[in-house]
Amino acid sequence: MDLKILEIASNTENNKVLNKHTHKSKNKNPLCGDEMEISLLVENNKVIDMGYQCKSCIYCQASVSLLSQNIKNKSLNEINDFIKTCEQIFENTKITLGNRWISFKELFNKKNLSRKECLLLPLRTVSKALDD
Repeated sequence: MDLKILEIASNTENNKVLNKHTHKSKNKNPLCGDEMEISLLVENNKVIDMGYQCKSCIYCQASVSLLSQNIKNKSLNEINDFIKTCEQIFENTKITLGNRWISFKELFNKKNLSRKECLLLPLRTVSKALDD
């Protein structure tokens, strides 16, 4: 396992419950049992804050930690576009994340293909929260 992934996962500043949230969702990875709960505060079509709680592997923890740091002050359209891109990134080597999401490059690449579902669980949970 890459030490960078451990370092990313160890940042737990947003591992919290947002009592004042506008969107919330729970999700579970049926393959491995990872569980994720995400709450979002959305104002004026932008995510203002995000909190998460999870019982999951280190890859899922790294993904949700990075997401919680980078999602703030992004528009819902920008977030949805990012999630769609990440859903395709493991199949298509021509897809790039762009400068705003470059910090995800370490996680979302072919070397972590076997952990794809773990890495995508936080993004799918955010997407589910925003759809509700």
